[in-house]
Amino acid sequence: MGKVYYVSKNIGLGLLVLVISALVTIIALSIAYDKERAKNQGQPGHRASDGSSTSPPFTTPFTPKEPWDYYRLPKSLIPESYQVTLWPQLQPNADGMYVFTGYSSVIFRCVKETDLIIIHSKKLNFTTVLGNHIILMGLGGVTPPAIRRTWLVERTEYLVVQLRWKLTVGASYKLHSKFTGELADDLQGFYRSEYTDNGVKKVLATSQMQATFARKAFPCFDEPAMKATFNVTLIHDRGTVALSNSKEKDYSDTVKDGVPVRVTTFEPTKTMSTYLLAFLVSEFISIQSSQNHLLIRIWAQRKAIADGQGEYALNVTGPILQFYGKYYNVSYPLSKSDQVALPDFNSGAMENWGLVMYRETGLLYDPTLSSTGNKERIVTIISHELAHMWFGNLVTLQWWNDLWLNEGFASYVEYLGADYAEPTWNMKDYILLYDMQRAFAVDALASSHPLSRKEEEVNEPSEINEMFNTISYSKGAAVLRMLSEFLTEPVFAKGISSYLNTFAFNNTVYEDLWNHLQKVVDKTPGLHVPYSVHEIMNRWTLQMGFPVVTIDTQTGTVSQKHFLLDPSSVVERPSPFNYTWFIPIKWMKNGLDQQQYWLLKKTDVHSSMRVSGEGWVLANTNVSGYFRVNYDANNWARLLSLLNTDHKALPVMNRAQIIDDAFNLARAQIISTTLALKTTKYLSKERDYIPWQSALKNLGYYILMFERTEVYGPLQAYLKKQIKPLFEYFKTITSDWTKVPAGHSDQYNQIDAIGIACGVGVEGCRELIQGWYKQWMENPNQNPIHPNLKSTVYCKAIAFGGAEEWDFAWRMFENASLASEASKLRSAMACTKIPWLLNRYLEYTLDPAKIRKQDATSTIQYIAGNVIGLPLAWNFVRERWSYISQQYGRGLFAFHNLVNGITMRFSTEFELQELKEFKEHHHAGFGSATLAMEQAIEKTTANIKWVTENKAEVLKWFTEETT
Repeated sequence: MGKVYYVSKNIGLGLLVLVISALVTIIALSIAYDKERAKNQGQPGHRASDGSSTSPPFTTPFTPKEPWDYYRLPKSLIPESYQVTLWPQLQPNADGMYVFTGYSSVIFRCVKETDLIIIHSKKLNFTTVLGNHIILMGLGGVTPPAIRRTWLVERTEYLVVQLRWKLTVGASYKLHSKFTGELADDLQGFYRSEYTDNGVKKVLATSQMQATFARKAFPCFDEPAMKATFNVTLIHDRGTVALSNSKEKDYSDTVKDGVPVRVTTFEPTKTMSTYLLAFLVSEFISIQSSQNHLLIRIWAQRKAIADGQGEYALNVTGPILQFYGKYYNVSYPLSKSDQVALPDFNSGAMENWGLVMYRETGLLYDPTLSSTGNKERIVTIISHELAHMWFGNLVTLQWWNDLWLNEGFASYVEYLGADYAEPTWNMKDYILLYDMQRAFAVDALASSHPLSRKEEEVNEPSEINEMFNTISYSKGAAVLRMLSEFLTEPVFAKGISSYLNTFAFNNTVYEDLWNHLQKVVDKTPGLHVPYSVHEIMNRWTLQMGFPVVTIDTQTGTVSQKHFLLDPSSVVERPSPFNYTWFIPIKWMKNGLDQQQYWLLKKTDVHSSMRVSGEGWVLANTNVSGYFRVNYDANNWARLLSLLNTDHKALPVMNRAQIIDDAFNLARAQIISTTLALKTTKYLSKERDYIPWQSALKNLGYYILMFERTEVYGPLQAYLKKQIKPLFEYFKTITSDWTKVPAGHSDQYNQIDAIGIACGVGVEGCRELIQGWYKQWMENPNQNPIHPNLKSTVYCKAIAFGGAEEWDFAWRMFENASLASEASKLRSAMACTKIPWLLNRYLEYTLDPAKIRKQDATSTIQYIAGNVIGLPLAWNFVRERWSYISQQYGRGLFAFHNLVNGITMRFSTEFELQELKEFKEHHHAGFGSATLAMEQAIEKTTANIKWVTENKAEVLKWFTEETT
């Protein structure tokens, strides 16, 4: 699954700018999917109209008693193959509903004696075939038991078939059913999406099965370990194209129920999990290429393809697949690779095997209208999804408690694939900003959780969906990168290859990966690892959090401690390792790299780390390890001196690390706030993007905490002083903003320079922004704003302007034919300072005709990111919580980010009490946003404490620095 932050990664640069100007920001959207916690009791109940029965309304609490009361399938039946035929009807029926009809059969083998067939089914209405709505057949001459009765269990989402006698162990059976379902616009299971083509409404049918939605399309054993082959047939309107995971095998035209249709059958799939199955029926067209007899196609709306928006994706897909084939030492497992840009999609993308689905913003690139950020987003998201074709699809996790193994791995190697496709961008360095710092922020909370959780902790759909979060993706990526660093990349890749070849088409647990890496380690002479891969990595995956390593350069003492942002937090989750880690430390001394050192206990002495005079030590070079670093006061002073006199003596990633570590150590009361602030004094001389971005993220927290107080004026003045040289630098090298910097990261830094300078009042910036926007308003068909600068310029111009500027942006949004352009405008419209415009915009989020469902919650977050919009959004969400949670909490993957986005500024006792009352008032719970609510309360509590303790000191420092 693509990371949700991909939805806004390319405008993430602008988001920081928006925080600085006290208008709009979203901080580190983490990944999460959704569904409210089920409340059904799940006992057999009254007959439904289809001849089955449904369970009565749930009551809580609930104690499971029967096999169908448990969320995990019994281990008695193993599926082998499915025949699935679906007919999505793209016109509404007489009741105005869109529906699909289907029939399916599953061949399964009985491995344990039972008189029950329990199979997943959700919101499917079963119809009769030969007088029965369920038919059971025996295979190979086996006589099947007669069916006693069937019923549906809503809580656990099962169809239960009770038999008159038991199935025979070792025998195979076929279960056949016919059903109808709603082709809803809920973005899950088999669903519909709508768009307009030349003013004509178009409807398509597509799918999103991960994590527990295949059961909405047809009855199935919907667990990742229940792999099978799938024989898919799609019935669809003539003039539409049908796609599935495998190649089309045959088609025929016929008439069904008086409707002319085409019947398309597909080759059997490889053995795979239900969550990777995919369907599409649409009027899309494609462009294609061939690589070593592999068919590669990009599908999208006709206009998008005609405008060349699929060309970049097509150009990078082949090289990335080629890279992974060599990296894994396993050929691409399928005969084709289809990638589709959808108008409506839950996540950034989904790695369906052979038919990858994307939001349009994740796949379509216009070389004239799109930005550098759009381009980067596309190559990284494609790289992420294609990495899954092997790691996740070919070899699949046993259960969702190990989700990090899938998503953390893809989140790490996406940088390798993107770097291969765009070798001049230095993509590997960006993992520090996009994943490591993001993971640190969440994993430093007492409410964090380990990468690998116990199976019994992850059962209900909401608990599964909650695993799709920052820990699984970003911490997983950071920890695997560290593993690759200390094993070396060649050893790591050989272990991955061994793992994939051994477990192809099967399921694994994380220990299997450690075993195969260990085998390679054992065969690699000269590689020193102090303990086994198991012993080292279990400390990073089975306990939550991470350490802060403290180095005393006067004595050589090195120690570790569990890092918590709020040191007074009580960690309720016990650790099997007492919160100690085996820590690989790469380091340098006086500018020279030293031999890697392993910290294997709480405290140790490493005499080589002693320095004297002007000597200095820098640990965790290139931030290869997942830990923070603290030093004695003298070494901190020498590093600060080096930053101010010769900052390039330190690696660029470590300049970013020093800033990020210092600010977070200060928040944890390990060093002084003044020391952290001093790490930014050299920035007036810094021209590299990664250190600047690291500083802006951390100063952004100060702005969130203080923008409503008297601290904000001096803070703005300090930022103006620091950013002005960077603004003037880019003004010079771009010949007064008429050119674009050549370097990839320089283009990003130019965006920051303009956005922040305008936000803090650097002379000439506001006029520049307003001039560009005014030119566009005067001639809407000729946009003079460079694509890289659009997010910043749109936001600032709307903030500086009034209703006329906002309404113009809305018209451009409605008429935008490029999804990324619409996305930029959608975020920018939240920048207005006019309350009634923000309130109107909030109302728009409840109207799918104005704001698509997939974008509703992020739009509310954009508005909450505006200091003026925060109270409006908070009141709006509380007032309409029942509707919002029902509409958007049952299928939208980033739903928990709504809680994060709205509460990120909370820093007063009053806001904390409101938050607690909001939680207490909703007894039904928050589903996949439950953890987000707990973290919001924890973060707000910590914010209150930090502001109380640091406000006076911060005000004094900024005042002195700007007087």
